[in-house]
Amino acid sequence: MASAHRIPPAPQPQLYRFSPLDFIAAVLYVGLAGFFVLAGPLIAPVLRQVAPTPAAASYAMNLLFYAVVGILAIVAARRVAGRDLRVLATRPWFTLLMVPAAVIAMMILSAIVVAASGSAETSENQAGLQALMQQVPAWLMVPLLVVVGPFVEEFIFRHLLIGKLSRRVNIWVCCVLSVVLFAALHLVGREALTLPVLLPYLAMGATLVFAYVWTGRNLMFSYFVHAGKNLLAVVFIYAIPPEFYEQLQQVPA
Repeated sequence: MASAHRIPPAPQPQLYRFSPLDFIAAVLYVGLAGFFVLAGPLIAPVLRQVAPTPAAASYAMNLLFYAVVGILAIVAARRVAGRDLRVLATRPWFTLLMVPAAVIAMMILSAIVVAASGSAETSENQAGLQALMQQVPAWLMVPLLVVVGPFVEEFIFRHLLIGKLSRRVNIWVCCVLSVVLFAALHLVGREALTLPVLLPYLAMGATLVFAYVWTGRNLMFSYFVHAGKNLLAVVFIYAIPPEFYEQLQQVPA
């Protein structure tokens, strides 16, 4: 990869051995995701009794999920994250320029693959998030969607599935697994896994995989790219008046 002369990864093989915390965090991520998908309809009425609105109940479920897994992920990856931040600090201009560039590349790639498919289709996951963001204030959504959520997903799909698993499995197999599972787990249990719905997530996953591998398996770089993309989405949705956004949603693609 071209990262050798840009961001030296400061190899420390012991940081890429699976730990008990890694397994616990991964099992909780998959287990809680499956639990909320299957038991969500049963839990929602209970949450609505203590939450003022359905949006607050949905937010509480997402916050609980990411808070539990996020704490474990931060503890498990703290040494790698610290190492990667120090590496990025040695190339500050690279980081400041390449993070926005990667976000723009992700958006362009998503637009290209959606246009090539001939149809644009908003996933139920995306539509649900957009509806939630229109009812929950930004100061509550930013910690969830920009801070904790991206770190958890980069820890699971990049650090574990590529950084650590590639010590045992071919790295290109790990990269494909990362892209496919990242896309599928955002949609499974919510709707049919059709190509038009999957394509934006596949494009996002591919960009994040490239950013992670290109920078020498730098977890924090891919996290900043992921967080930057989510922050842009948050700003976009909150900056557009709800009535105008609804009109945009009704315009045929």
